[in-house]
Amino acid sequence: MEKTINITLKIWRQKGPKEKGRFEEYKLNNVSTDSSFLEMLDLLNEQLINEGKEPVVFDHDCREGICGMCSLYINGHPHGPDTSVTTCQLHMRKFNDGDVITVEPWRSAGFPVIRDLMVDRRAFDKIQQAGGYISINTGGAQDANAIPISKEAADEAMDSATCIGCGACVAACKNGSAMLFVSAKVSQYALLPQGRVEAAARARAMVAKMDELGFGNCTNTGACAAECPKNISLTNIARLNREFICAKLKD
Repeated sequence: MEKTINITLKIWRQKGPKEKGRFEEYKLNNVSTDSSFLEMLDLLNEQLINEGKEPVVFDHDCREGICGMCSLYINGHPHGPDTSVTTCQLHMRKFNDGDVITVEPWRSAGFPVIRDLMVDRRAFDKIQQAGGYISINTGGAQDANAIPISKEAADEAMDSATCIGCGACVAACKNGSAMLFVSAKVSQYALLPQGRVEAAARARAMVAKMDELGFGNCTNTGACAAECPKNISLTNIARLNREFICAKLKD
């Protein structure tokens, strides 16, 4: 038999980036514990529309934990109380009947609120565009496969590349630092020979763009890695620091 719960939602409502926001409270009954958090928000919006009220704006796309767009701060945790999942992978079985659930957007100067729970995450795109790519001719797949790479390096590079750029690291950090994201994007190339050609320029450019966009400094408290849905390691930050220092020494 399907289990259902009744919940109270305290949701941040804000009409625009320059508008003053506020929490609004909603009651939602008979929510299936098998439904995802985003499906629950769909039910809430259906209820609000039927009542002639404005639905809650939130971001989503794939709903498969790949795109990183479902960026919600739930009960004090980016993506909610479950570990190693995005909001779209969070299920209502993690909550109890009668719970009060507080839902907010990411809180960061680098991610201004667009409306309600949707934030502008284009800052990450700008950091990526600053250097998170390989522009030299690396040949075709056959040529790339002919370059010997140790399994350890390949595995580490792949682990770093699993970062989906959701911004949970920034939301979790008391300083609003983007170091975990930037370090993951630098590491996925720094560990491979194809990425070494532009390594110095990449580290300089991405760190400079991160600073320009107003993200805070890293103080190594580790909250970013603890809340990351893809378990990106803090060792990437150490690697970014080494890459950046080496780039400065070359200058």
